[in-house]
Amino acid sequence: MKNVPIARSVDQYRAEAARQESAPRGLGATAILALGTFAVGTDAYVVAGFLPAMARSLHISQSAAGQSATVFAVTYALLSPVLATVLARVPRRALLVGALVVLAAANLGSALAPDFATLMATRVVAAAGAAAFTPNAGAAASILVAPAQRARALAMVVGGLTVATALGVPLGNLAEKALDWRAALGLVAALCAVAAAGVSTVMPALAGAEPIALRQRLAALRNPGVLAILPLTVVGIAAGYGLYAFAVPVLHALGAGPAQEAWLLFLYGIGAVAGNLVAGARVDRHGPVRVQAVGFAGLTVTLAGFAWTAGAGVHWLPLTALLMAAWGAATWFQTPAQQVRLINAAPQDTAVVIGLNAAALYGGIALGTALGSLLLPISAPLALGTCAALALLCLLYLKATRRYG
Repeated sequence: MKNVPIARSVDQYRAEAARQESAPRGLGATAILALGTFAVGTDAYVVAGFLPAMARSLHISQSAAGQSATVFAVTYALLSPVLATVLARVPRRALLVGALVVLAAANLGSALAPDFATLMATRVVAAAGAAAFTPNAGAAASILVAPAQRARALAMVVGGLTVATALGVPLGNLAEKALDWRAALGLVAALCAVAAAGVSTVMPALAGAEPIALRQRLAALRNPGVLAILPLTVVGIAAGYGLYAFAVPVLHALGAGPAQEAWLLFLYGIGAVAGNLVAGARVDRHGPVRVQAVGFAGLTVTLAGFAWTAGAGVHWLPLTALLMAAWGAATWFQTPAQQVRLINAAPQDTAVVIGLNAAALYGGIALGTALGSLLLPISAPLALGTCAALALLCLLYLKATRRYG
């Protein structure tokens, strides 16, 4: 999530931009795109902050409410490569504005949903908007600035998702307490609308281009290295992120009350941002496999610690705070290294494998949330212990496939 998947070749974008003499060069439009990615990221994460309240309001179980995160992730994973192909010829500004408008309308629909079925339908529409916006925002940012500023521009767009990771869930939790969960989703809809207006006003016109055929995108899966590495994205995110949709119920199982929820969720976000940044730097120095090994080992220990504290009834707030920060750091520690391994395995298909990794990431979220909704009602220690076992499985799988990438 931290690294923006690019829907098509950056070289194609740059060639098109060179033909458009009116396109301004600067970070102003990129900052607006970062606001858009923040809106998209907040939409993806915010539900976890008020899951119990939403379940009570719609007269469903928390497990059923958590499936709204599952359906969002499944839809994103399936539609991301398809929309990148189908919408390739659409002018970039129109595509980005349209995606944000769809996202705003879907969140408003979720806020007004009278029942669970309507909520699920609007989450599908929201995921479609997110899948159309995020890849193209990163690609557009790379050509809106001079060559010397491209890394900074991409970092700014990625930063929108990173900040959303840190703030989305705790802000949703705070908004639900101050207002209610419907108002919180209404605020997300308003944020998407503001971002759409900003992109429409500031971003220059950029033409579409010839799409990369879907079969060409999927052809990368025939690469033995890609095929060996990609499952680690699915299982790793399922282990680390799957239960985050149920973060509030997990905190309750650890003895945390409503007064502690928001700042404990903030600690997860801070850990996620720090873990991603540290891992990115360490990959360059130590290589991706060693970094991933540290990340999965840390995730195994952290989730096992959660399972033990929940099972033993150890309700010590400082330990819970430490585990929350470690959970965020260990979960997102793997992402930069995983992308580097995939790029190393298929350097000629960089944009394609990054897109496949993004789809696999959301597939992992879907798998993890589905597993959480099944196991958490039985026992919080069981759910946490199962995720710890998955993290350990990732460590063993990494050892078996370390020669790839």
